[in-house]
Amino acid sequence: MLIGVPAEIKNSENRVALTPAGVAELVKNGHQVLIQKGAGSGSGFEDSEYLSVGASLGNSIQEVYERAEMILKVKEPIELEYNLVRKNQLVFTYFHFASSQALTEAMVKSGAICIAYETVEASDGSLPLLIPMSEVAGRMAVQQGAKYLEKPLKGKGVLLGGVPGTPRGKVLILGGGIVGTQAAKMAAGLGADVTIMDIDLQRLRYLADIMPANVTTMMSNEHNITQSIQSADLIIGAVLIPGAKAPRLIRKEMLKSMKPGTVVVDVAVDQGGCIETCTPTTHEEPTFVIDDIVHYCVANMPGAVPYTSTIALTNSTLPYVIQLANKGWERACRENIGLSKGLNVVNGEIVHIGVADAFEPQLA
Repeated sequence: MLIGVPAEIKNSENRVALTPAGVAELVKNGHQVLIQKGAGSGSGFEDSEYLSVGASLGNSIQEVYERAEMILKVKEPIELEYNLVRKNQLVFTYFHFASSQALTEAMVKSGAICIAYETVEASDGSLPLLIPMSEVAGRMAVQQGAKYLEKPLKGKGVLLGGVPGTPRGKVLILGGGIVGTQAAKMAAGLGADVTIMDIDLQRLRYLADIMPANVTTMMSNEHNITQSIQSADLIIGAVLIPGAKAPRLIRKEMLKSMKPGTVVVDVAVDQGGCIETCTPTTHEEPTFVIDDIVHYCVANMPGAVPYTSTIALTNSTLPYVIQLANKGWERACRENIGLSKGLNVVNGEIVHIGVADAFEPQLA
């Protein structure tokens, strides 16, 4: 199979879908890999490294889309790419369809086979292709939140760990999954006073066992959220419903109960966001302020650390890419039920329940 890796053209996206080591494995399995020139440079991988392991180089994004049977990406196609996707072409990437009707309509119209990283499942029900970027995003959420708490950046002027004789900063994390767990570890490591909320009592028991003493677990409900946001310095939205829109846990009117300069980081923004006032931002302009609350809503947070992110992503996606290339998507999905759950749009039809629930009435 000819596998194409175009350069990512979404704003400030420096990751690439495949490392040279990943290319070497695909070539070893008898496949051809076409890398757009310069696609890996933002992640620290030069064209010469790809050529040395058997890849060929494409001069343009158009050439990669025209020639490839499978397109391997990091982020969803943006508008400039919609017309490049072909009928029966396999596109394997993060799609997050439920947050974009325009993208969903474009991929339905294209007739392509769209497999979304974020809905592929492992045998235990976990999301193996979402986990590495969730780990990065969870850790980065605290790193970025701590930065934007600085007064020159319109935050409260709070140091999360404090110093002897001063109160520690308070961090509220909504969601105890991969993102929330990694965020809690980072915030706790900085010495903050951390509260992590989830609706799953078993998950909270697990988190209570593994977290240090400065992390408190709490059941997630409207009352507890309403009370907790009033004293929080940093709030991290880390809620995920695979393939579907994130639930809105903080409404606009609730911002007035927060202290001015509070920072909210909504990691769920690429699934519609769990904070009503959050809309996607970019690494170039990452924040905005509403009701004196600083909002950080970058939809591709791991793109800021592309070297780490690209290696972590390839480590997870490569086994699935090899299955798809060796067997073709139909056989691979028949034999791997977890991979089949990544099917979101197939030959003009929405086949994932989360996407269908979000858009089928409009697309009917």
